[in-house]
Amino acid sequence: MKNPNHDVAKRLQVPVWNQDNKYYEDYQVGEVDRSIRRTISEGEMMLFNCLLLDMHPYVGDEIFATKEGMFGKRIVPGALVFSFGMGLMAHNNTQTFSYGYDRLRFIKPVFVNDTIYTMRTLLEKTPKYEELGLFRVSYEVFRADDEELVLYCEHLQTVKYRDPKKAREGFEKSEK
Repeated sequence: MKNPNHDVAKRLQVPVWNQDNKYYEDYQVGEVDRSIRRTISEGEMMLFNCLLLDMHPYVGDEIFATKEGMFGKRIVPGALVFSFGMGLMAHNNTQTFSYGYDRLRFIKPVFVNDTIYTMRTLLEKTPKYEELGLFRVSYEVFRADDEELVLYCEHLQTVKYRDPKKAREGFEKSEK
């Protein structure tokens, strides 16, 4: 069998499929993206719980959750829903850097075998530093079977300017 991608130099010129190379100027406030869906399995949840040592009865004890718990079944830890929800939107932009998260809220429970997806909306962009602007994006994680909003947070990201001098000039004018 002949390898169709035998030329290393040509292979390395092919863009990585999920990598963005967008700059501050390329984004528009109001942009919305939707992720693919993913189902959270019991095995993934229990592995996560064991790694974190989070064996709260609501997540790790079937008998407690079904007989004494307020939801009648085990819930997925919010930290895992957050991790999966953000991971579904990972775009690997080589020009952005995480600055932190605000307003993280676990709105509704997520259960074993629920399927979730994420919506991301660019809420605001502001020139911030000499080389980087600041974005604020919302992440809304939905349970796919009933379309309930289960998690909300805002992600602050710094994003490189394509033309730092032009971006700074615009920022300085807006400050006056």
